[in-house]
Amino acid sequence: MRRILSLLCFALVLVFLGCDDRPAPLKVDLSLREEISPEVRQPVITYAYLPQFSHTVSFERHQALIRYLAATTGLDIRQVFTENFHDHIQMLAHGKIDISYANPFVHALATERHGARVFAKIIELTGEAAFGGLIISRRDNDEITTLADCRGKRWIAVDQFSAGGYLFGLGHFIDHGITPADFAEIAFAPGPGGKQESVILGVYFGHYDVGTVREGALELLADKIDLSRIRVLARTPRYPGWSYAARPGLDDEVVERIRQALLALDREDPEDRLILEQAAMGRIIAASPADFLPVRDLVRRTGL
Repeated sequence: MRRILSLLCFALVLVFLGCDDRPAPLKVDLSLREEISPEVRQPVITYAYLPQFSHTVSFERHQALIRYLAATTGLDIRQVFTENFHDHIQMLAHGKIDISYANPFVHALATERHGARVFAKIIELTGEAAFGGLIISRRDNDEITTLADCRGKRWIAVDQFSAGGYLFGLGHFIDHGITPADFAEIAFAPGPGGKQESVILGVYFGHYDVGTVREGALELLADKIDLSRIRVLARTPRYPGWSYAARPGLDDEVVERIRQALLALDREDPEDRLILEQAAMGRIIAASPADFLPVRDLVRRTGL
């Protein structure tokens, strides 16, 4: 009986083993290993538009241009947004902005203090490689009808680093014998972006007596306020226009690829023309630091 039970147990073990569907172990030949290199990701090139207008306007103006640059150069170019003019300068200086599109005042400071490199500039829609500022007041403010009437009044400017919205106006006041000490107050538009609009609205609603903005800024609010209520007291002289600068240390080959792509935009080509007009540019041409000497001279004359 014990022998029969042993045979039955042995048979059950054979059946169990026969039901095991696990594959037979494979022998691995480690001499046939293949090294797999990690994927090399292309670095992102950051592009920033000085926040003179709202971030929405900045995005809408430059999104087509950035898509064009990325497609033409093969670089991964992405637009970033800075909170104010000072942040823009600091981010450019510390390598957080690779390509800066900004006014000549900002780039004059960035080249002298931080080693940024200006490599292209724009022709304005007016056809000039220069632009100016506007000094404005409310038309129904009978106390301010001439530039001399601005003494003792409250002045709102775009930003302490704004060219058309502060520097050019300051220079114009000084040239006409009006110094910063002659104003009851000099204020700068608060908040991130939208500063040109803020200055215009500050004057329009009577919060300030006088404002300074760049040429072309009033038209941005044509569908929001009655522009006939705004008086242009003066137009400043024109100075070198907006330009492109590369951060210190950015690879020369990257800068050259972007420069060539910008210079290749042709107003005679319908697609290129649309890109340029959307960005409020006439054309883009080559530039050198010497082009901005008039702005540097104005900075010295105003004591900034």
